[in-house]
Amino acid sequence: MVPTQLTWIDRIIVTIVPAVLWLFVAGAASAPKTVLFLGNSITAGYGLDPAQAYPALIQEKIAAQGWNYRVINAGQSGDTSAGGLSRLDWLLKNTVDVLVLELGGNDGLRGIPAGVMKKNLQAIIDRTREKYPGVKVVIAGMKMPPNLGRPYARQFEAVFPELARKNKAPLIPFVLENVGGVEKLNLPDGIHPTAKGHEIVARNVWKVLEPVLKSLK
Repeated sequence: MVPTQLTWIDRIIVTIVPAVLWLFVAGAASAPKTVLFLGNSITAGYGLDPAQAYPALIQEKIAAQGWNYRVINAGQSGDTSAGGLSRLDWLLKNTVDVLVLELGGNDGLRGIPAGVMKKNLQAIIDRTREKYPGVKVVIAGMKMPPNLGRPYARQFEAVFPELARKNKAPLIPFVLENVGGVEKLNLPDGIHPTAKGHEIVARNVWKVLEPVLKSLK
C-alpha cells in the first residue's frame, strides 16, 4: 500500500536533497576555468609589481569581458624549458584549461641546443595533455639577438612555429613584438619590459588568446 502522508524523514529528503543538488550544480557552473601562464622572468614580471606583469593585465581583460577565468602566473625568473618541465607536475595538481607556454628565452641566452629546448617544450605539452586531454595550448614565440650567430638564432626561432604546427596550437609569433630592443620600454638591463612594455606584451598575447578563451565559453 502506498502511504498517503509523508513521514518526517520523507519531508527532510524532499526538502533538502533538491536544495543540495541545486547548490552542487550551481557551484559547478560557477567554477572558473584556469589559464596557466608557464614562463620565465617575462611572465613573472621581473623588476615590477606582479599586478603590472602581463598575466595580471590579461586577467583584467578577461574580467572586462565578464568571462569566468582564473589566471595563474607561474613565471619564474631564470627558468629554462628544462626548469619548466621539472616543476610541471606540481603545477598540474590544479586543473588547467588553457596553457600559455612562454619558455625558451633563457635557453637561447645560454646557448642550449635548439633541439634540446624543443624536446623539453614538447614534453611539457604532452604531459599537460595527458593529464588534461581537453586543454588548449598557446605557444609564445621568442627571438634571439644575433650575438650567438645567425644559424643558431634561425634554429632557435624556428622551434616555436614548428611546435605550433605539430600540436595544432595557436602561436604568438613574438611575445615581445614592439617591445624587444625598444629602450624606453625596457628596464635598464635592456631585457625586461617596463610596466608600459608589459601593456604591449599583454596586447600581443590577447590577440591570440582571446579567441581561444571565447571558444571555451
